[in-house]
Amino acid sequence: MQDTSNPRSLQAWQVMVGGICGLVLTIGLARFAYTPLLPALQAQTGLNDAAAGGLASVNYVGYIVGALVTAWMDDVRWRHRFYSAGLWMALLTTAAMALSSWLPAWGLWRFLGGLCGATGMLLGSGLVLGWLMRQGRRPELGVLFIGLGLGIVVSALGAWVLSGIWTLWSDQWLAFAALGVVFFVPAWLWRPPVPPLPTAAATALAQPQVSRRWMATMALSYFAAGWGFVINATFTVAIVEREPALAGQGALAWALVGLAAMPAVFLWDRVARKLGDIRALLLAFGLQTVSIVLPALSGSLAAALVGAVGYGATFIGIVSLTLALVGRRAPQNPGKAMARLTLSYGAAQMIAPVVAGAMAQATGSFKGALWLTAAVMVLGMALLATLPKDTAPSLD
Repeated sequence: MQDTSNPRSLQAWQVMVGGICGLVLTIGLARFAYTPLLPALQAQTGLNDAAAGGLASVNYVGYIVGALVTAWMDDVRWRHRFYSAGLWMALLTTAAMALSSWLPAWGLWRFLGGLCGATGMLLGSGLVLGWLMRQGRRPELGVLFIGLGLGIVVSALGAWVLSGIWTLWSDQWLAFAALGVVFFVPAWLWRPPVPPLPTAAATALAQPQVSRRWMATMALSYFAAGWGFVINATFTVAIVEREPALAGQGALAWALVGLAAMPAVFLWDRVARKLGDIRALLLAFGLQTVSIVLPALSGSLAAALVGAVGYGATFIGIVSLTLALVGRRAPQNPGKAMARLTLSYGAAQMIAPVVAGAMAQATGSFKGALWLTAAVMVLGMALLATLPKDTAPSLD
């Protein structure tokens, strides 16, 4: 086994590939597998829209609990241990979904899946970003977040292939858990090394070097981003399958989300270098709002697919730019700074699926939820527009 305690024992490509595989496992499978498997789950078990939205919200309760723990976790050794435990948890919770059709049990597994998602997204990203800064490399997360897009592609194609082999919903969950082992091995062997213990002075620098107003505004705008993210992440396949002319195209739309996200990570890093982080975020918010509105305006396949591509290409940029921007302001503990901002993102992820599921249950359509989501995104843009357009806000 690779010695992860020695920073020189790992190459940059190994740290990146390990981090990418960690995201595929903890987010792509432990979280995103629920989206393409949801139609079969509903058809075979009678799970209704409101309960489906509730399970998605429980997942984000777990995510926000993980973010809370991460936000107060100062010991670098415990950050590494918690991330390592999250890799194991992702495998176990995915397999556990197949063990019972009891709704409270599903709620428990979705909660734990959200918890391990936080370890991959926040601790894993923080460990990678910290390693890059200590090695004198460019502190950007675009390459790492290929794992988010790849995770969506793996979940979409995996569901499409597995549904042709195993029609029973429980068999599909077990098959996803088995697939997860492929990503677990490199994620475990190439974990970012345990950072050196910080000095008292370094610990003081670990707090975000920005004003409270700046941080509060970013948190509120990130709440809007979380709302926009979770509606599509939870219901994209269901929204497409509900359109009579689009039945059977849900997996295609979900795969396009991932395919669009993978190259977008590079593009958003370049946009931010040219325009600055805040302007790049404004652009990403605007494009995602358009992609959300398209399926509400038209039930055509073109609108669904263009919307999926737009969503995939923008949500990854919003997450990558925001977390990297905040993480750079706390170089000794970027994961902690990311986690504190992510609490607002997680709050939106708990609230939005319940609201959208209830609206869809009451109206028989997701269009109202999509229009509400677009309005929330516009509010997020308005908040971002009040911030200085540089990448290093002063301590006013």
